[in-house]
Amino acid sequence: MELTRQNTAIVLDSTSDFVEARERHANMRIVPLYVLFDGEPLRDQVDIDSAGFYERLAAASSLPTTSQPTPADFLACYRELVAGGFERIWSLHLTSKLSGTYESAVSAAGELGGDRVRVVDTETASLACALLAEAIDRRLERGTTDEEVESLVDRFRRENRVVFTVGTLEYLQKGGRIGKGQALAGSLLNVKPILSVEDGVIIPVARARGRQKALQEFERLFVAETEDRDGLRVAIAHANAPEWIDVITTLVARARPKATIDLVEPLGAVVGTHAGPGSVGFFWFQDEI
Repeated sequence: MELTRQNTAIVLDSTSDFVEARERHANMRIVPLYVLFDGEPLRDQVDIDSAGFYERLAAASSLPTTSQPTPADFLACYRELVAGGFERIWSLHLTSKLSGTYESAVSAAGELGGDRVRVVDTETASLACALLAEAIDRRLERGTTDEEVESLVDRFRRENRVVFTVGTLEYLQKGGRIGKGQALAGSLLNVKPILSVEDGVIIPVARARGRQKALQEFERLFVAETEDRDGLRVAIAHANAPEWIDVITTLVARARPKATIDLVEPLGAVVGTHAGPGSVGFFWFQDEI
């Protein structure tokens, strides 16, 4: 079966932070996760957008919690796409080591029956998932196969890269990722952890004191792991911190002039709950198509 934009849909969850996916691509859909303020469930990017989330977060007395979509949420999306004439659905999701979202999608695909839906644990998060969706869509534009998409997914898991840092350690501490003492010491010293996602798990890769040092560490990693050639695709996501956009754009232009910045988006409510305002993610993937 030849896969095209007309017969193949791509489903993402809202932690992809690809807010404009459906507006840009008629064959893409987003299934929202939930953020809960004092027990009130709000659908990420449906009931609350990024700007509204950070405004409410600043006034909240306690950190909100997050919840994955239900299998019924995914099933409703899949059925809508099938009714619209799509014969194949590639469903791309946040690493299963950080969320049960992937398992919900697998359950829904099983309930739909047949082999119409291919569910992917991307082993990463945020705009990295969007970069994969865009890579698949480029192949759909000229016609592709399940085998080619599977090969792309395998390569993406091995080669895509994300590095990020946080504006404050407070949210990692509140969410139980680090201890209170670590957060206090880091804040006093203005130490920013440089983090990555490898094999679906968040890992520390460096520490930097202040934003400028963090930016230098971003550049060091970017240069060490890329070449300046066509097809180097970059994305930037920020948590209510648009000042990062220009500095990372300048970094990319200086370090890798042939790279393209394909996506610049705000981090949504679910990712923002865990990262906190002021955070920034820097993503790249080499893909000539």
